[in-house]
Amino acid sequence: MNTDTGRGTADGPSAPEHPAPRATPPAPPVTVRLALPTDAPAIAAVHQASRQVTMPYLPPQRRTHAEVTRWIREIVLPQCHTLVAVRGPELLGYAALQGELLEQLYLRPDVRRAGIGSRLLAEAQRLRPGGLYLHVFQLNTGARAFYAHHGFRVVAVNDGSANMENLPDLTLRWTPPPVPRPPRGTP
Repeated sequence: MNTDTGRGTADGPSAPEHPAPRATPPAPPVTVRLALPTDAPAIAAVHQASRQVTMPYLPPQRRTHAEVTRWIREIVLPQCHTLVAVRGPELLGYAALQGELLEQLYLRPDVRRAGIGSRLLAEAQRLRPGGLYLHVFQLNTGARAFYAHHGFRVVAVNDGSANMENLPDLTLRWTPPPVPRPPRGTP
């Protein structure tokens, strides 16, 4: 008895051919590199967006994007060892070191909590194996928790008279753990 009704089945010869679903290409990896002068506008955008989202207690921004870009290009990049985290052509965040001072570490708000800040900080720590210090507003509990998680400890409490926002801040310090010395008499 023939049971073929003329309709194709999923495994029958008359089944319509569907192309295999296209796989979404993987996102390029996040890399950390030295900032270039051409990165200044993107760094400025990250700086402004991050401060607006993560520090709503700050007064409204008075500086334009062009002014912040000029500050990045003319002050930050020449005076600091500035690193950027990128994914392909996208700039995701930056860190600026001036000696042992971590002057800046900002991320685009949409990439927070993805390990990018930790990558930038780890590179800063690698570049400054003797230790780092930084200043953070006391109100910035998210940043304080991030740095505490990475081994930074409060070394000074400040009333805000030393920063242009006049907000109380903390000085945090990271000192790498001591390298264990081999016992005496060990080759």
